[in-house]
Amino acid sequence: MWNLIKLAFFRFAAGGWIPARWFEPDLPPKDKRAARTGHLKLEVVSHCWNYSHFLVYQLSSLVLFPPKELDVTMTVFYSPEDKKTAELLAFFGDQVAPGITWNWQPIAKQELFRRGIGRNRAALATTADWVWFTDCDLMFRDGCLDALAAALQGRQDALLFPEQEHTTDLLAEDNPLLQAGTTGPQVLDIDIGSFTTRNIVKATGPLQIAHGDVCRAVGYCRNIGLYQQPVENFAKCHEDRAFRWLLQSQGVPIQIPGVYRIRHVAKGRYSGNEARSKLRTRLRVWQSRWRDRKQGNLS
Repeated sequence: MWNLIKLAFFRFAAGGWIPARWFEPDLPPKDKRAARTGHLKLEVVSHCWNYSHFLVYQLSSLVLFPPKELDVTMTVFYSPEDKKTAELLAFFGDQVAPGITWNWQPIAKQELFRRGIGRNRAALATTADWVWFTDCDLMFRDGCLDALAAALQGRQDALLFPEQEHTTDLLAEDNPLLQAGTTGPQVLDIDIGSFTTRNIVKATGPLQIAHGDVCRAVGYCRNIGLYQQPVENFAKCHEDRAFRWLLQSQGVPIQIPGVYRIRHVAKGRYSGNEARSKLRTRLRVWQSRWRDRKQGNLS
């Protein structure tokens, strides 16, 4: 009950009703953030639980479309109990891609289930100029990262996001695209013919590109104990909204191509009874359609 009260409080606070500096007084002012130029370093932070058939596309995109204009550390938080993801990471750890460094971070599944825990650890420890917090269903395809390198030159913004992404419809688990990722570790390309363009209006969970100096100073909701607390089942990612609140920014849009994301109906990260799973699925479909209409992404 106490956690529910705290959750409600921080959801209220993240709406802007409470000053962010009360919970994060150390946000560096813009003029104290480095305006780095040249060959930059980017850390991509992802996480995976029972989603190896999505993660294969994300990691493959880095192998197939490696950047030339910046160096990338690909960090993935996972649980060794998820055998398929562990096998996939072992396979990609042996793949050599120019400009890419693999960084696998095994943690207890209870810590993985609270996504903010891994993100906070990565943020505080990063040595990168910029950090892209994302999900394992997002891909960095042709031209994406090199265009990002150009867009980041000399910037001091706390938070950025790509103003467009290309997505599938909500796919069922038996969709051939998803089934292809279940056939074992491999470098796997994807047919982008079924993807459509969506306009983005703020730095949502998979599309948060944060300044490295900001990450090192404030982490990822580091001072909100609720969002650093392990849980027994995968927690909804309310900390993404709180992160924007603490950074006092909804993000600044930038134009970069090649951002692709697989949208899917079933949530493999959830556990529970069948009725609960079906309810979540129906709710997810309704929410997706409502957001599409609201943002003008449906014709």
